[in-house]
Amino acid sequence: MSNSAFTFPGQGSQAVGMGKELAAAYPEARAVFQEVDEALGERLSATMFEGPEDILRLTENAQPALMAVSMAVIRVLEAKGVHLKDHARFVAGHSLGEYSALCAAGTFSLTDAARLLRTRGQAMQKAVPVGHGAMAALLGLDLETARAVADEAGQGEVCDVANDNAPGQVVVSGATAAVERAVEIAKSKGAKRALLLPVSAPFHCSLMQPAADAMAAALAEVQMNAPVVPVVSNVLAAPISDPDEIRRRLVEQVTGVVRWTESVAWLTGAGGVSTLLEIGTGKVLTGLAKRIAPDATAQAIGAPADIDAFAAQAGA
Repeated sequence: MSNSAFTFPGQGSQAVGMGKELAAAYPEARAVFQEVDEALGERLSATMFEGPEDILRLTENAQPALMAVSMAVIRVLEAKGVHLKDHARFVAGHSLGEYSALCAAGTFSLTDAARLLRTRGQAMQKAVPVGHGAMAALLGLDLETARAVADEAGQGEVCDVANDNAPGQVVVSGATAAVERAVEIAKSKGAKRALLLPVSAPFHCSLMQPAADAMAAALAEVQMNAPVVPVVSNVLAAPISDPDEIRRRLVEQVTGVVRWTESVAWLTGAGGVSTLLEIGTGKVLTGLAKRIAPDATAQAIGAPADIDAFAAQAGA
């Protein structure tokens, strides 16, 4: 039995040029990007490979783009004889990465995952008018203190903990004025840094309810299979496999807290995982894993050299 988990990055990991090396090196990667382009009816791959950055960064583009690169890596590994069900005990993904994890584990088709993430990105952007919502990272505060900061900053407006990313790295989300107050309150409570994030909407807070409703409708239409290995849900920080529950938790995830610290702690504790493999673009989750579970091995697999080395080590 494998003692690894495959993890999948979320928004913020995108970068112009993502997937380009994979497309040049592997026909399986090119096939993934072509299928995503066809699913969306546009050449998202061209934006991924060449930019411009401001278009790639749009939530409706960044979400399917990140999933596409993760799935390109998965398909290349499969072509090399490395199959997720044999090499991962669990999967987990950060926010939109949960869709990548589920697609990799066979719950969604690639086409459905791309369309769901396009819908999710558009719905999250539309839920709050631009400028009316914000997010801020509070660095150096524990989760309980960050919650107290958010409560104090609210003053009748929404200010929620959105992401518990790692010890000392909590993100709050809500109405712009409330989040700005949270930044000042956090500094007064000893935060090392507290800064507004360059995002276009206040994700993972109650202001996202219209987007949650849109996702409930979209997910109800999609064929879902049980994943070949359990997915550790963002909102539960525990594993689930039942498609109906997965559907329900993905709807809750839009307004709920991304419990990443607890998810990784569960994987490396009760889950018996000693190796965390980040599949796709960037190394954000690898960095977080080293802070959450310093005794575990954390490794990013995104570039051709990473893939070839991992496949060789896996005995494929």
